[in-house]
Amino acid sequence: MAKKPGKGEEAEVEGEGGDAPPSKKKKLVLIGAVAGVLLLAGGGGAFFFLSGGEEPVEDEAAQAEAAAAARPAAFIAVPQMTINLAPEPNEERPRFLRFTARLEVSEAQAVVDIEPLMPRIEDTFQTYVRELRPSDLHGSAGVYRLREELLRRVNIAVHPAKVDAVLFGEVVVQ
Repeated sequence: MAKKPGKGEEAEVEGEGGDAPPSKKKKLVLIGAVAGVLLLAGGGGAFFFLSGGEEPVEDEAAQAEAAAAARPAAFIAVPQMTINLAPEPNEERPRFLRFTARLEVSEAQAVVDIEPLMPRIEDTFQTYVRELRPSDLHGSAGVYRLREELLRRVNIAVHPAKVDAVLFGEVVVQ
């Protein structure tokens, strides 16, 4: 019959090889690998943020400014427009919007392309503004929304030419 190992013999069986069991070894290797990866990632992140990582951004900004200075913007005047606004609820007297605007373009060729399309631009402006109410134009936020919407609509009207901005000279709600 086989003899059951005693307490002293168990210690010898576990201690053979002098190391921990294989499952514990795998766990230690895995923990060490994860710690190493985290240490490398942390060191790389610290190096990126503490080194001169911002210099290329400044160079790109300087290049964009130089390019903008090299090609000056051109402006196209839109004739002064007086347009009746949609009435507010329970309001009977008519309200009007009078404004002057200029279209900013970055290419001189765009001026030549856009000038013949001025009747289309005026029509686009009028059809949009007629649907506005005076309350839509309250404050700087209202004028900003008007500017953004007119810019979107004018770019659709003059496609493939591109307008960079709609600039107001005068905006009066009467």
